[in-house]
Amino acid sequence: MRVSCPHCGKQLKISDKIQKSLEALEPGQQLRVKCVQCEKPFPIDESMRLRAGSQAVGGRPSPAHQRTRRVRPPDPPDISWLKEGIFEEKEAVEEVPRALVLMPDFPGRITVKKDLEKLGYRVEMAATPEEGIAKMQFVNYATVILHSHFEEKDLESTVFHRYMKAMNMSRRRYIFYILIGEGLQTLYDLQALACSANLVINDADIPHFSLLLRKTIPEYEALFGPLMEEMRITGR
Repeated sequence: MRVSCPHCGKQLKISDKIQKSLEALEPGQQLRVKCVQCEKPFPIDESMRLRAGSQAVGGRPSPAHQRTRRVRPPDPPDISWLKEGIFEEKEAVEEVPRALVLMPDFPGRITVKKDLEKLGYRVEMAATPEEGIAKMQFVNYATVILHSHFEEKDLESTVFHRYMKAMNMSRRRYIFYILIGEGLQTLYDLQALACSANLVINDADIPHFSLLLRKTIPEYEALFGPLMEEMRITGR
């Protein structure tokens, strides 16, 4: 099975492990994989595997597909990304983005976890700020979610939030940091900036968590993706 990266057009060969994960998805769920060329994540779902399977049998186009091509050939592929005239085949991507959630035990936490899983994240929970910091020593999380009442103190004084604010930018810029709390104004960029976060969400809007992520993360990647890629290339 092959898919095209929507960002750079790279043709990726999906590994057997990822295909098995696709087969196990519930209806409506997605996996997020990272392109080996531009290193940007994008979602894939079970429908892509089914379409790929219907077009090939034993590595050759099926008779039905051949008849379709005789009637109306598909449009030529976009090869604007091809510069050297060489196709370098690589196994697609084993990396599934991870999310770390630090929230008190209340119904909103369940909603956040389920919505992240539907968007293709592998979700991990932390019971204490120390546990969360320890997890981050060994895992590169794509998204980190902190609730303002996770620790019994003011947000600016909490252990984990101070850890995130002090993190070196060579690592911090690749983490989409979300703050949730009753005193926050959903999608208020100025408040997010003041809190050193990428997104702020009010408790009342947790039921819309999935929609908020589907809106803000692609916008963030489109705005800062080229800059972060350039800094990665230059080693900054």
